[in-house]
Amino acid sequence: MLTVTPSITISETELVERFTRADGPGGQHVNRTESAVELRFDVASSPSLPDEVRERLLARRDRRMTDAGVLVIQARRFRDQARNRDDARERLVEIIFAATLVPKKRLATKPTRASKERRLVGKAQRSQTKRTRSRDWSRE
Repeated sequence: MLTVTPSITISETELVERFTRADGPGGQHVNRTESAVELRFDVASSPSLPDEVRERLLARRDRRMTDAGVLVIQARRFRDQARNRDDARERLVEIIFAATLVPKKRLATKPTRASKERRLVGKAQRSQTKRTRSRDWSRE
């Protein structure tokens, strides 16, 4: 059982783990052991997630999310399988917890009078600079 918040817990049956051989340093040991972990969690059809959290997760532009709504986390940071499993699960909890936080609504504001004036003064200066660069071709 993974606990994300006091109200959100994910059952072990919803997590699909696959173990593969990790790349990187480790000598012959790497070629014999399957220490890398691929953790899959079906966000789209998970009964553990509240609807608003599911919508926020699916709306994220995340390369780890498949078109079918499955979140795939690959963990191969460590040399042993147990630490990679824990790492993948921690990262899953972090991702789901981030989706529980409601983003603040942006308050629409208008530019101040001073900022408008600064913008216009800058435009006038730029215009003057460009005007002085040009040649008067009519006199030649």
